[in-house]
Amino acid sequence: MTRIAIMGAAGRMGRNLIEAIQQHDSATLGAGIVSMGSSLVGADLGEVAGIGKLGIYASDSLDKVVSDFDVLIDFTKPDVTEQTVAFCAAHGKKLVVGTTGLNDAQKQQITDAGARTAIVFAPNMSVGINVCLKLLQLAAQTLGEGYDIEIIEAHHRHKIDSPSGTALLLGEVVADALQRDLKSCAVYGREGQIGARPAEQIGFATVRGGDVVGDHTVLFATEGERIEITHKASSRMTFAKGAVRAAVWLDDKTTGNFDMQDVLGLRQA
Repeated sequence: MTRIAIMGAAGRMGRNLIEAIQQHDSATLGAGIVSMGSSLVGADLGEVAGIGKLGIYASDSLDKVVSDFDVLIDFTKPDVTEQTVAFCAAHGKKLVVGTTGLNDAQKQQITDAGARTAIVFAPNMSVGINVCLKLLQLAAQTLGEGYDIEIIEAHHRHKIDSPSGTALLLGEVVADALQRDLKSCAVYGREGQIGARPAEQIGFATVRGGDVVGDHTVLFATEGERIEITHKASSRMTFAKGAVRAAVWLDDKTTGNFDMQDVLGLRQA
């Protein structure tokens, strides 16, 4: 049985993760960490998640619960994740990271930590979006250079990074399939007299509003036809279940860097 701890256990994703762990036959909740000084320190995590008492209580420090878990799941903020990665590497704790908005140095920290522990890092943990990644790879390779590519994403008003980590990952998959450098060909906004669209561009459009959990569309457009590959998430539970699946998958791993393509066996598909 994989003992899982949750960083940010009182947040929206944290509560979904608690429930997802309870639903998984091979996982058990070991600990949950909330913000220092939170009124929820000491609260039963099952009651925090609205699923009844579990007898596991919220802590404000990883040091206090270090012996209570095998894998830590983190869907928090980049500065928090930096500390989480350092802690897990130092203590040999496995880690699942779903935090988005990480800069290059923070991503490199995760890569380096993979030499000391086992890590699954993916900006989107849903099974569906990872199937879409394989479809996009095939579509880009098959369609080739004759199609304009645009990525449209929508999220709730509280999301702090833009474009979403998932949108950027979709762009990277398409760019790699076409042997392009996303940093060179990406366009994140258009305004004014910009002229005709260069063929090699990959455009991103961002929508923020309401309680949209996460919608992503990759559009391939050419003369006479359009192809759209779309994924829509209606509940955070899809991400939570994927993260728990990843945590359990790490059970027999000691070191290394992985993503959801590895977890789902899609790498060689």
